[in-house]
Amino acid sequence: MAALGTPFGQMSVAQLQAGLAAKEFSCHEVAAATLDVIEEADAPLHAFLEVTRDAALAAADALDARVDADAFAQAGALAGVPVGYKDNMNLVGTHTTCASNMLESYVSPYTATCVAKTLQAGAVPVGKLNMDEFAFGSSTETSAFGPTLNPWDATRVPGGSSGGSAAAVAAGLVPVALGSDTGGSIRQPASFCGVVGVKPTYGMVSRYGVVAFGSSLDQVGPFARTVEDAALALNAICGHDPLDCTSQPCSVDFTANLSEGVKGMKVGIIPAFMEAEGLSAEVKAKVEEAAAKLEAAGAELREVELPNAKAAISAYYVLGPCEAFSNLARFDSVRYGYSDPGHKDLGSQYEASRAKGFGLEARRRIMLGSYLLSAGVYEQYYYPAQQVRTLITEDYMKAFDQVDCLLAPAAPRTAFKFGEMAEPAEMYLSDMFTISINIAGNGGMSMPVGLGAESGLPVGVQLMGPAFKDENMLRVAAELERIYGPAPVAPGFKAGE
Repeated sequence: MAALGTPFGQMSVAQLQAGLAAKEFSCHEVAAATLDVIEEADAPLHAFLEVTRDAALAAADALDARVDADAFAQAGALAGVPVGYKDNMNLVGTHTTCASNMLESYVSPYTATCVAKTLQAGAVPVGKLNMDEFAFGSSTETSAFGPTLNPWDATRVPGGSSGGSAAAVAAGLVPVALGSDTGGSIRQPASFCGVVGVKPTYGMVSRYGVVAFGSSLDQVGPFARTVEDAALALNAICGHDPLDCTSQPCSVDFTANLSEGVKGMKVGIIPAFMEAEGLSAEVKAKVEEAAAKLEAAGAELREVELPNAKAAISAYYVLGPCEAFSNLARFDSVRYGYSDPGHKDLGSQYEASRAKGFGLEARRRIMLGSYLLSAGVYEQYYYPAQQVRTLITEDYMKAFDQVDCLLAPAAPRTAFKFGEMAEPAEMYLSDMFTISINIAGNGGMSMPVGLGAESGLPVGVQLMGPAFKDENMLRVAAELERIYGPAPVAPGFKAGE
C-alpha cells in the first residue's frame, strides 16, 4: 500500500493546532499536503468517495486570512483540522450518494447541521467517505462503489457501516472523521481499525441533513486517534438544533474531566456479554485485561445484569427495517434519485428504478420492513419490539443507578476477511454488543486496547455511559489511553515506509 508523504494526518488536533499557531506551517499547507496524500494513498484503500479539494483549500485560505497566532486558540475547536464526512451527510455542492447507485448523481443543495458545526469550528472539509449502502451493513462491502480495505490488513474489512471513516483515521489520512451509528456503525469499525469512535447519547447531535436509516436509532459521532480529539469534535458538533425536533441542549465541555482518572468511579461488567456465544477468546481476554487495569488505577468493578439484552438483536431487526422502509420510500425516481429510462407508465418506472437503484441488502431491508408493517403482522412483531425497547431502556437506567460506566466488548471478534460473512444473519451478529445501546439511546464508544494475541489485529473495548453523561465514558477512555497509549497509525501507512 502507498506510504504517506506528510505527517499532518498523523498529528493530534492539539499538535496540529500548536504548529499552526506557531506559524510552523499554514492552514493552506496542511490542507494541500493532506489532499495530495489522500489522492495518492487512498487509491488502494478506497476510504474516500469524493475529495473536495476546492472546498478544503478555500476554507484553509479563509482561516489563514482571518486568524493570527494570538487569536488561533479562539478560532474554533477544529480550526485548521482536515475532516472527512461519511457520505450520508450533506455538504452543499458535493455528491451525497450514501454509497448507492440510487443517489450516484445527487448533489447536495444544503449542508447537514453536524457538518456545518464542524465548519463553524474551523474544520477543513477534505471529502466524503465510503460506507455500506444507506448504512445497511457491517463491513462496507455493500457499497455500490466498491469496499474500503482495512489499513491493518488489506484482506480484511474495516467494519461498517462507517468503514471509510474509520479507515481514513486509522491510515493517518485525516485526524478526525464523522460517521453515523444506528446499531454499532461507529463502534464496530472503530474496533476493527484500532481507533477511537464515539456514538453520543441520542439527541446530543442534530440529525438534520443526515440521510436517515432508522430515525429513532441514528446518531452522528466522531472517529479520532485520541480521546481528546474525539472530545474536541464532540464539543463542535453537539447542541440543540431547531431544525431537528429530537435534538437536545448540550453545554458540556467533553475535554474537562479527561485528566481526572478513574479513582472512585464504579465500572460495570456485564456477565452475559462476557459469556456470550461467538465472543472470541482474544477479545474476551482484552476486555478482562482492560477491566483489571482500570481496577488497578482505582476504579471499583461491579457486575451488572441486563436481563433483556439478549432480545436486543431481535428487536433491532424489527425496528430498524421498519424505519428504513419508511425512510427509503422517498426515493421514487421522479423527484430525485436513479430513474430507469424507457418506461411508458409510472408503476413500471418505479419498480425498475428501485430494483436497479438499490443494492441487495437495501432491497432485503425494504422488503422486510414492508412485511413487518403490513396488516396482521404489525401487531405480532412491531408492537412487541417496542415493548422490548422499553424493557432494555429500563435495564440500562437501573444499571446506571449502580455504576458510572459500563465496560464490554465492542465487537465479538477482530476484523474478518472479505467474503467471510456470507450469510446476512452472521453479519448481523457483528453488532451483538452494540445494538442495545442504540435501542436505549445512551452513549457508547469504542476504545483501542492493543492487538489481539491470536490475530495481531486491533481490539476495541466498548464503554457506555448514562444518558447525557457521555463525559463519564470519555473519562474512563482517557485513563485507558494513558495505559495503552493513543491509537497508532496502521503500519502499512506510516510515512516513509
